[in-house]
Amino acid sequence: MSKDPFQELVDELTALRRSIEHIARTSLDKDEAKKLNQIVTAAVLKMAKAAEDAPGEIQGALEADRDQMARSATQAATRAAESAMAGIRHDLDNERVKLSQAAGEARREAWRWFGGFWVWLVAMLATGAVIGVLAMALIQGRGDAREFGQYPGVYCGPAGGQRMETDTWVYCAVPIREKTLD
Repeated sequence: MSKDPFQELVDELTALRRSIEHIARTSLDKDEAKKLNQIVTAAVLKMAKAAEDAPGEIQGALEADRDQMARSATQAATRAAESAMAGIRHDLDNERVKLSQAAGEARREAWRWFGGFWVWLVAMLATGAVIGVLAMALIQGRGDAREFGQYPGVYCGPAGGQRMETDTWVYCAVPIREKTLD
């Protein structure tokens, strides 16, 4: 069935009237349009300023983030190093105690192996005796030379010398070495 052309025209006019009413309800008057224009202009200016300031703000934020990351990394590294050092210190203390105990046991075993106190005492006495004999030999030689110089007549024969006399002097001739004929 087809519609009557008049009815179609009425329907079109009704639809057109509704559209105009809708447009009238949604359109702005002059004052409202000015206010809307000011709001839109202010928003556009604000967006433009934000766009201009954005690189500086972004740069500042990036620098702050970088600094914070560096501080965080440094703190984390410090904590990790302190933790590792505490573990190493604990291990070293344990090893030091073990080595000290082992050294004490080795010292006791060596003391038992080499005879203990009596062997040590005999060794010290022997060392003292050797040092005494060497000291006496050094002192005795100097003492004999001095005595020989003061009393050459008494010590001439025992020193391997030969007594010689002149009218005014008495000599002691001590050979230094035997002369060989070549």
